[in-house]
Amino acid sequence: MSIIIMILLLSVLILVHEAGHFLAAKFFKMKVAKFGFGLPIGPTLWEGQVGDVKVLVHAFLLGGYVAFPDDEKDEELPADSPDRFMNRPIYQRLVVVSAGVFANVVLAFVLVFLTAALWGQLPSGKYDVSVKKLDTEKNEYISSSGLKPGDKIIEINGSKITSPYGLVAYAKLSRKFDGKADETYIAQNYEKLKQLNTAFKQDEIIPEGVMVKLPQVGTESAISLSKDQIMGLEKIKDKQINLSDAQQKLRNEIEGKKYFISDGNVSLNDIAYAISDNVHPINITVERDGKIIKLNPLYSNKDGLIGIEYNTDEIIIPTKDFKGIVKGSSKYLYDNTYLLLYGLKQIFTGKVPLNDLHGVILITKIGGDKIKDEGIFPGILLAALISLDLAIVNFLPIPALDGGHVLFLLIEKLRGKPLDEETIEKIGTAGFMFLIALMIFVIFNDIYALITHKI
Repeated sequence: MSIIIMILLLSVLILVHEAGHFLAAKFFKMKVAKFGFGLPIGPTLWEGQVGDVKVLVHAFLLGGYVAFPDDEKDEELPADSPDRFMNRPIYQRLVVVSAGVFANVVLAFVLVFLTAALWGQLPSGKYDVSVKKLDTEKNEYISSSGLKPGDKIIEINGSKITSPYGLVAYAKLSRKFDGKADETYIAQNYEKLKQLNTAFKQDEIIPEGVMVKLPQVGTESAISLSKDQIMGLEKIKDKQINLSDAQQKLRNEIEGKKYFISDGNVSLNDIAYAISDNVHPINITVERDGKIIKLNPLYSNKDGLIGIEYNTDEIIIPTKDFKGIVKGSSKYLYDNTYLLLYGLKQIFTGKVPLNDLHGVILITKIGGDKIKDEGIFPGILLAALISLDLAIVNFLPIPALDGGHVLFLLIEKLRGKPLDEETIEKIGTAGFMFLIALMIFVIFNDIYALITHKI
C-alpha cells in the first residue's frame, strides 16, 4: 500500500509540472492540442475532449506531456498561423516553457508548508552525534584519545559535525592526507597505506614528497619521503602517540614545504612523526556533562577505521506557529536545494560513480519504505524534494528538457531568428536519445540494486 501511495505522489508531481505548462499556455490564449497524463507506453485508460483540448490518461502514470499544434503531424495550419507555438512572442514561449519548473518549485514549498503546519515539526537534516561504544579491537589507539561513551562529538579538525557522515569522512580522509573533510561526499576507495621503510637507497627520489638531507649517510645526496609511505606508521605509533616539543617544532618547519634540509639533529623517525602529525591526526572536540573538552589526537588504523560506534539523533525544527512554519519551511527547502545542486555538481564532475545513479524504481521503493516505517509526513517531504529535484533537472540546458527549450529561445533572441527546424529536430532527437539511454541505464541500476539488496 505504501508503494502505491508513493507512486500516486510521484504522479501528482508530474501532473503539476505539465499543468504548469498548460495553464501558462492558456493564460496567453495559446491553442493546446493535447494534454497527456502519463506516457503513451502501453494502453490508454481514458481519452476525451475537454473544451478544445484532447485529454488522454495513459496506463504508465509516471510521465506527462502538453502538445501544441506544431507538434502534431496531422495539423494543417498555415505557416504564419497564430495558433502555432513558434509564432508566439519569445517572452510568451519562455514563460510557458519555464512554467513547469516553476510549478514544481511552488508545489515543493506547498508540500513542505502543509507538512510543517499539520505535523508541527520538520527534520533539520542535522544530527547530534554521540559515542555509543569504543572498539579497541578495530583501533588500539582509541583509548589514548580520552574519548568516552556518551560524549557528544562537536568538532573534528575544527569542522562542525552535524551528521554521522562527517565522522566517517574524517576517518577516510585521514588516509587521503589533505586534512579536510566534506560531509556531503565521502570517497570510497583509497590506496592502502605503505609501511615506513627506512632503508632508502642513495639518490632514491619519490616526487611530490618532503625532501630531507641526511648527513649521517655520509654524502650530500638527498632522499625524498613520500607522505604515502610515511603514513603507515604502525610500528612507530606503537611507541608514541603525541609529538614531543622538538617534533612539534619540526612539524611547523616542514608544514607547507616541498623540501626540507635537516641540520643533522633530526632523525628519520622524527621526520616521520612530524609529517604524520601534520596530515594524519583526527582532533576531536566533545561535549561532556555540559562542558566542551578538546581531546588528544586520534588516529585511524590502516583501513581508515577509528573504532567508534556512534548514536545519531536528528535535530527537529519545531513549527508550532505561522512564523515558525514559514521560517522552517524556507530553511528546509534552502538547505535541501543546496544539497541537490551539490549532488548534481558531483555527478557532472565524475565524483559520483555512474553505478550510483538511480531512478524512479528505486525512488518508489525508498519512498514506500519511508512511508511504511515513518509515516505519511516523511513520505510527503520526500515527494517535495523530488519535486524540487524535478524542477532543477528539467531546467538543465539539455535538448528535450525544458532547459534545452529555454536555451533555444535565448539563441533565437540573440540571433534575431530561430534555428531552422531541421537543426532543432536533429538536436532534439539526439537529446531525446540521450535521455532514453540514461533512463535505461538507471533502470538497470535500480533493478540490480534491488536484486543484490544494495539498498
